[in-house]
Amino acid sequence: MILYNITVIVEEGIESDWLNWINDTFVPQALSSNLLVSQRLLKVLDSPNEGVTYCLQFIADKLEDYNRFRDNHAADLLNSHNLKFTNKAVFFSTVMEFIN
Repeated sequence: MILYNITVIVEEGIESDWLNWINDTFVPQALSSNLLVSQRLLKVLDSPNEGVTYCLQFIADKLEDYNRFRDNHAADLLNSHNLKFTNKAVFFSTVMEFIN
């Protein structure tokens, strides 16, 4: 199984709007690809960054599914995030494989 993690640092003043948009728009669009099987949203409690840090995690059954998601869906989703929250939120992504 593959974990696709998007870490996002959000300005405190837009946190509520960001959470609503992530839950109402971003996550449903990502899951509608049928390449990601589940998701979770976590808040980082001890982040050294200014603002509020979240980790949005998606699970894919296999690397091929993640690669298809990345190649066919991720760019549009991440671009919509950038357009909606220009200069208010920054993110970086990591991809990990479950070992145990």
